[in-house]
Amino acid sequence: MESADRIRAIMNELRTSDSVSVTELAALHGVSEMTIRRDLDELAQQGVVRRVRGGALSLLLRGEEPPFGVREREAVDAKQRIGAEVASLLADGEAVLLDGGTTVLEVARAIHDRRLTVLPLALQATQVLTAAPRIRLVLPGGEVRHNELDFVGPLTETSIRALRFDTAVIGCCGLSAEHGLTAHDLPEVAVKKAAIAAARRVVVACDSGKFSRTAFGAVCTLDKLDVVVTDDGIPREQHDALTAAGVTVRIPSA
Repeated sequence: MESADRIRAIMNELRTSDSVSVTELAALHGVSEMTIRRDLDELAQQGVVRRVRGGALSLLLRGEEPPFGVREREAVDAKQRIGAEVASLLADGEAVLLDGGTTVLEVARAIHDRRLTVLPLALQATQVLTAAPRIRLVLPGGEVRHNELDFVGPLTETSIRALRFDTAVIGCCGLSAEHGLTAHDLPEVAVKKAAIAAARRVVVACDSGKFSRTAFGAVCTLDKLDVVVTDDGIPREQHDALTAAGVTVRIPSA
């Protein structure tokens, strides 16, 4: 198993367990205990765990979102395909809002050479598009959230409400028929709601792992969404629920 896949598997374990054991993880993944210790040291540097003798303790609240740097390494190929697929849905000349998050960051990379007006809601996407030759870049005001580097707060919400977008590309922490689109951070929930209200079309970009999760803050129900772009790991029942709600589901080919 590659290092990124193994760390992703350890992260999944930490989402449901308060602690992990070096010995048990080494046996589970068929690698040496030294390799697992290096993995846990990396997660400790990211602020995900605290190292203890024989293993590590989770520093995340149950269900809390892992740091951006950890999520950026998850499902990389799928996110790149999703980003390219979302870019293909945009017509030149559109006004586009780009949400924060690792999947939407791939959308920013995919539209670098397009002719669009873009309002990014995260500094990572802003940096990607700063030198884009044909992008008209518009920045919101607001507070920049630590670590995530996305814009939140009343100034951000006011900036969004003052504009109208052809397409809002939204990321999420969880998506399901039962709970709709959800996010962990409550200020982020308010920004997403403003973005959805300001757009003619709402496109959600998320990898299929989000369909197994529900975050603390409710953003919207499925009927507020127009398109969901994901990968072929989406559960069949969730795919059917989305289409039944009138949402177009697009799955890019591998």
